[in-house]
Amino acid sequence: MRRQLNSLYITTEGAWLKKEGANIVMQVEGKERARLPIHMLESLVCFGRVLVSPPLMGFCAEQGVTITHLSPNGKFLARIEGPVSGNVLLRRTQYRVSDNDTSCSSLVSSLLIGKVHNQRAVLARGIRDYGSKMPLQDRQRLEAARDRLSRVARNLLQPATTNELRGLEGEAAQVYFSVFNFLVRQEGDAFEFKGRNRRPPRDRINALLSFLYTLLTHDCRSALESVGLDPAVGFLHRDRPGRPSLALDLAEEFRPLLGDRLALSLINRRQLREKDFNITESNGVVMTDDARKLVLTAYQERKREELLHTFIDEKAPIGMLPILQAQLMARHLRGDLDVYPPFLWK
Repeated sequence: MRRQLNSLYITTEGAWLKKEGANIVMQVEGKERARLPIHMLESLVCFGRVLVSPPLMGFCAEQGVTITHLSPNGKFLARIEGPVSGNVLLRRTQYRVSDNDTSCSSLVSSLLIGKVHNQRAVLARGIRDYGSKMPLQDRQRLEAARDRLSRVARNLLQPATTNELRGLEGEAAQVYFSVFNFLVRQEGDAFEFKGRNRRPPRDRINALLSFLYTLLTHDCRSALESVGLDPAVGFLHRDRPGRPSLALDLAEEFRPLLGDRLALSLINRRQLREKDFNITESNGVVMTDDARKLVLTAYQERKREELLHTFIDEKAPIGMLPILQAQLMARHLRGDLDVYPPFLWK
């Protein structure tokens, strides 16, 4: 199994990254603030105004370390990478499957079964952890939503077109997020959740979820590229210029685990509070610099935790799971597996 490497997140405005030997050195206002061997890294993720020297760009490209630039709030801006790995035959198969609705719908069904199963797991854990402490009506609504997600998952097993499967995904999302607020255990209105919104997020939970989903999509894109798949050509998400559709597809089954569940943990443990978010002039909500660093640290720590992968019957760090799923997707496209086995969180 591939060794898990780290992503280095640079959040300091005005930081200057350069190469010294086989090390990445970060300077701020002319003073060295950090030094790290590049062999420990898989990617650099730069937030805001972070400068990277041309020698370091070239060195990262040679070593297979991608450099991603995001806005201070996590919006994707650009990505620098070296030669793309993988063989053209795998990618040509990927394109053919994407254009064939029958083959495409089979893959979409598996992806969505994983997503809906894992959404159901989030609700089931919430009932287990907090059910005895919440009003009976709230618990009953959570249980009803959990059971309805089970029915949606069964419906996803039936033959259907890709568009029909997208409709079932929409139904599952509506059910799931309609009760998500019952899982938030901080009192008051600061973290009240009334449904998903973005561009820009209009409440604190949506700002946190969008940020975590951006980190997850970045990891899924790197995983797909590592096995030779094209992250821009997806099956569930339609093609759009500049959109990493397949990375978004792969991220779906991990959103409940690495996005939703982590967000709830940070809020319910009071690691994040009302003061950790600011409201912009356009009524959008963004995290403060300190809050963003806290979330990045928690995200990296969660990736080091181990879970059992039921298909390969082996424990693996959570950060390795997108890579394992990308490998399974490539094996399915090559014809080594009859179906794509989604990751099912127990």
